Amino acid sequence: MSALSEERQMIQRTAREFARNEVLPIANRLDPVAGEIPMELRQKMADLGYFGMLIPQEHGGLGLGLFEYVLVTEELARAWMSVASIIARGNGLMGGGYTEEQRRRYLPRVARGEFLGCFALSEPEAGSDAANVQCRARRDGDGWLITGSKMWSTFADGADYILLVARVGDMDPARKHAGIRQFFIEKERGKLPPGVDGRPLPTIGYHGWRTFELHFDNLRLPASALLGEESQDGGGALGGRGSGFGGVLRALEIARVHTAARSIGLARGALEDSIRYAEERVQFGQPIARFQAIRFKIAGMATEIEAARALLYQVAAAIDAGEHMDKESSMVKLFASEMSERVTSEAIQIHGGYGYTTDFAVERYWRDARLTKIFEGTSEIQLRIISDRLLGK
Repeated sequence: MSALSEERQMIQRTAREFARNEVLPIANRLDPVAGEIPMELRQKMADLGYFGMLIPQEHGGLGLGLFEYVLVTEELARAWMSVASIIARGNGLMGGGYTEEQRRRYLPRVARGEFLGCFALSEPEAGSDAANVQCRARRDGDGWLITGSKMWSTFADGADYILLVARVGDMDPARKHAGIRQFFIEKERGKLPPGVDGRPLPTIGYHGWRTFELHFDNLRLPASALLGEESQDGGGALGGRGSGFGGVLRALEIARVHTAARSIGLARGALEDSIRYAEERVQFGQPIARFQAIRFKIAGMATEIEAARALLYQVAAAIDAGEHMDKESSMVKLFASEMSERVTSEAIQIHGGYGYTTDFAVERYWRDARLTKIFEGTSEIQLRIISDRLLGK
């Protein structure tokens, strides 16, 4: 008997059918040629409400919790991780620091999939060390001038706005996080803002959209682009997180849970494809599914996926209940991403030489699973966060 309520089972079932019937055929066709997610598919996702799952109903969203969000994320990632990721460009970037007028203006458009964002945090010298942001925002008259560089800004071209993390004032070595603020940069879809140059990075996976290196050369912003107060360090809960460094950390907490769900979806795709292949592939006069070596691989893969999913559900439910779960979100991100690479690698092994071709989706699952150990904080950073919470810094 499923531990999920009837409503959650329905959400999961709808997402599973959509992923299998709509997303997977497109992924199998476009990912091998690094094609982009079609707008028609994005519209179908918008019609299902996937860009507004975490947005309150009064602002046009579904008003659901993180638990429902990860259910849908896993199903979409089983087909194509990039599609599971793009829903965060609606749900994940309009949390805190916005005025009520901004929320009324933008959130209904976000929920309809008409107004999606790009998060610009990482820099050449500020990836794992998020408090080391060097991109500067300085006052100029009644506005701001932005100077600096950003790395790994996925969807910077296709987004309707960029949520930029920059530093106001000089860095205090003893309190590097102080002075970090977030800026809202509305832009034309398909272009970078005037004063911003960028180049797409030649990634080995995560196809469907592009990831950019950005350079800000005295980008001029109005005073209203600053989210929250100029002196605010920020914190807060989902849907009301602050606009300073505390808000960045809270956003990463949610992103890590989302990444765990993506990791599980990738691993599940690899497992299901491996079971089907093992039942069809004949060697030595019988399907390879009859050989103990293959059977034991599949049994281990399935067990690891179930363990990761159980931890994911526990953490998501706790966050929905209002608990602070920074340690646990790091745990589930670490466990699920490491598991996903192992499972997808085993899937390639089960497929043999065919697994090393682009004729089968398992190579896509492996390429994307490898990324989950890096973005939203590397596995090594997750270990540091967890150990610091257990043992002190």
